[in-house]
Amino acid sequence: MDAIRTCCAGLDVHQANVVVCLLKGSLDRKPEKQIREFPTVLSGLLALADWLEQEGCTDIAMESTGIYWRPIYNVLEATCNITVANAGHIKNIKGRKTDIKDAQWIAELHRCDLIRSSFIPPREIRELRDFTRYRKKLKGYQSAERNRILKVLEDANIKVSTYMSDVFGVSGRLMLEALVNGEVIEPSQVADLAKGKLRAKIPELVQALNGRITKHHRNIIQKSLNHLKFLEQAIADVEADMEQYFTPYQDQLELLQTIPGVGPHTAKVIVAEIGVDMSVFPTAAHISSWAGLSPGNNESAGKKKLQPQPKEMPLSDRV
Repeated sequence: MDAIRTCCAGLDVHQANVVVCLLKGSLDRKPEKQIREFPTVLSGLLALADWLEQEGCTDIAMESTGIYWRPIYNVLEATCNITVANAGHIKNIKGRKTDIKDAQWIAELHRCDLIRSSFIPPREIRELRDFTRYRKKLKGYQSAERNRILKVLEDANIKVSTYMSDVFGVSGRLMLEALVNGEVIEPSQVADLAKGKLRAKIPELVQALNGRITKHHRNIIQKSLNHLKFLEQAIADVEADMEQYFTPYQDQLELLQTIPGVGPHTAKVIVAEIGVDMSVFPTAAHISSWAGLSPGNNESAGKKKLQPQPKEMPLSDRV
């Protein structure tokens, strides 16, 4: 293998420590090797940065080990050219695995420019990702809590979801509050809380509300409603913060929303995931492959099997 870097380092990253192998020397001879180990607390990573600077090393490579590569990347990105590799692409030989050998293997590959770098967006785009992904998690919790309430209603023989498209709309919330307030009220009184076009279904709602709801059901639904209100407020707060962070990207967001089916939130997710600098993707085919929208090839013995294209991006930074 032909070397192209006179000084580079490979990092084997773990939760508590990082093992570093630094290779230094001319391209036509075997490089000098140095092995160091640093803790991953901030003081240890700053010591790592100082050591790399003293050695004149600005090219480093590491694999995307869970979430543990991120603090190292955050500390070193200002002073080093960092290549973050998909762990599946740089596996060492089985049976000969140690932390030192892994770091040395990564350094040797990087010295010969055999590691394909994953797409890591700038810090400001990564911050946008934190918001969009957190919002997605909160929306998932919200859906789960709504489904839990519907499940308890079914258990209590309350069939309102059969006649209401949105049990958690204005009418549905009023009915749920009436059901869990602890008072014994008639189904017709609850159904009379319906608003707008839903009042035309009051006879059906009376039958749907004529179930067997117990104190236990009321208790569970009340807790779920309280949690649901908390989640809704949390989502509103996150979305308010997102508006400030996305202010510099209004032109890109408006342009994305001209695509059929792309709304405000989807446009924000697209900007947060791929950024606004498309020069990092050589062609449209590259970004399609990175997004998992193009099939891969798997051919053996003349037989072809279609499969999803492997992601060039580490999953820890995509999902």
